[in-house]
Amino acid sequence: MSSDTLEQIRQMLQAAKIEFKEVEHAPTHTSEESARARGEPLGVGAKALVLRTNETFRLFVLPADRKLDWAAVKRKFEVKKVRFATAEELLDLTGLVPGSVPPFGSPILPIELFADESLGMQHDRIAFNAGSLTHSIIMQAVDWESVSKPQRFAFTKD
Repeated sequence: MSSDTLEQIRQMLQAAKIEFKEVEHAPTHTSEESARARGEPLGVGAKALVLRTNETFRLFVLPADRKLDWAAVKRKFEVKKVRFATAEELLDLTGLVPGSVPPFGSPILPIELFADESLGMQHDRIAFNAGSLTHSIIMQAVDWESVSKPQRFAFTKD
C-alpha cells in the first residue's frame, strides 16, 4: 500500500502542477532521522500523527521540532480521551506503518486533516515521509496547503 500512497501523492502534485523534490533514503523511524536523511532542518519536517479523539480518528500535522499539546486537542474537540492510533489501527485505516504517514487527508487518506497554525511559518517548505519510510517529499508549504486544505488551529508547544 505504501507505494500506492506515494504514487497517489505524485499524481496529485503533478496534476496540480506543483513542484516537489523526492528523496530516497535509508529507512527512517523518527523526525530527527528523517531530517538528517533529507539534509533539512528538523523544523522543515511535517510530522503527521493519527490520533483517536474519543471514537474518531483524525490526522494532525505539526512542525517536527514542536510537541503536540494534548490539552489543546481535547479542548478543540471537547473530548476527555485522546491517544495515538495503534500500529494495527493505523494499518487498518491507512494501510501504512508508523512513521510513513504523509500529511494528507482525502483523497490520499480517509481521515479528517488538521494542521497546526505554526506549520509553514518558520520555514517556507515542508518535508515528509510519503507513504514510505524510505521516500520523502520536499515542497513549498503554501503549495502543500493549497492541495491538502487542512483545518488549522493551535495545537503545539515548544
